[in-house]
Amino acid sequence: MRRRTVLGAAAAVASTGLLSSCGSGDDDGRPTLDFLSLAWQAESVAANKALVAEWNRSRPAVRVRYVQGSWTNVHDQLLTSFAGDAAPDIIHDEANDLTDFGHGGDLADLSDLLPADLRARIPAASWDTARFRGGLYGVPFLQEPRVLIANRALLAGAGIAAPTAAHPWTWDEFEDAARELTRHEKGRESRYGVVWAMKEPVNQTVNMAVTTGGRIIHREDGRTRLRFDAADSAVAELIRRQVRDERTAPASGLGMGGGDTLPGFFAGRYAMVPLGFSYRQQVGQQAPKGFDWVTLPLPVGRGAPDGGRAQGVSPQTLSVSRACRHKEAAVAFLAFLTRTASLTRLARGDWLLPTGTASLRDPSLNTGENGWRTGARVARHLVASPALGARGYPEWMDKIATPALQQYYSGAIGLDTLRTRLVRDGNRVFDRYRD
Repeated sequence: MRRRTVLGAAAAVASTGLLSSCGSGDDDGRPTLDFLSLAWQAESVAANKALVAEWNRSRPAVRVRYVQGSWTNVHDQLLTSFAGDAAPDIIHDEANDLTDFGHGGDLADLSDLLPADLRARIPAASWDTARFRGGLYGVPFLQEPRVLIANRALLAGAGIAAPTAAHPWTWDEFEDAARELTRHEKGRESRYGVVWAMKEPVNQTVNMAVTTGGRIIHREDGRTRLRFDAADSAVAELIRRQVRDERTAPASGLGMGGGDTLPGFFAGRYAMVPLGFSYRQQVGQQAPKGFDWVTLPLPVGRGAPDGGRAQGVSPQTLSVSRACRHKEAAVAFLAFLTRTASLTRLARGDWLLPTGTASLRDPSLNTGENGWRTGARVARHLVASPALGARGYPEWMDKIATPALQQYYSGAIGLDTLRTRLVRDGNRVFDRYRD
């Protein structure tokens, strides 16, 4: 799940002041719960505020106060608020961010607090994204797979039939398509079959490894251990091959974020872009008039579990602070916020996919418009990112995996050196975080 930065510094400053006063309180004799929301798009903010207002009208015994936060620096703000005993009661965050807070005793274990109807509407694979160390520390409610966003006209011009969620490309077929779509002609600007935005390569590499039966991050005898065997490295090797050997992907893309690729995509310089599902909104809003684009499923690995359709995700979550004095009321609000109709509305507002099974069947999320149908079908196969629950992952990602993968993709180091750095040096990091 990519972190949102649209609210920027102004929102971050504003939310810092708000967080400093959060925590369970009483207002006019009623319990008041502070709900830290990280919604940032206008439609999503409006949906969250409307649901809070509906709760307050229909359940006057417990009031919920909406607090606007920002993805930009939510982790640091929460660290400060937990340390100062001023944390929000209800916390919107991301599964990747729950590990340290759960291990640190800052979040309530929801295992025995959630009502049966809430448990039933979200499948087990999604619950696994917020479960570790024997506890459940969040309600996963929105998720974002990776997809291919492609120039439909270029596919048709090359005589390439677009894959579907029912019949996705294999990674080999994806490589073949990228070759067909690539043009390097003297005196003319090159056209690349694909562009890999790898400014932040680690989460992508770990989660896409699942499509070939890999994990990279494993749990063995209660310990986090790293491996980078053939199934773990297959997609990473493909990316390097496309950039360095086949020249079907530009080296310049390796330093880009997802949004940086869109001008070149609209100009026809890149035929396909692997991106998070929510980028469809930017494509739809920013594409030139008449630009014909299509959302395609991520390719699959031959012989991988679930036909290679599985990929790791880190959903957005809703948690309750351990210090909250009204946990039952807070959990009741979580159940209210994740009702099927509400979940569908929140998903559409954020251009993401809901975790709820019934919500995923909603007609508005199964239309061909803007690729919603493809996403809904892909969502049936999503699993917990191997990174979830792994203490030490942020340090490994920042200090070891990010520079090592960037050097590997650029050609500065080979596969053996990459494996040594990720595994040997990485295991030393994770060993320091053992319980």
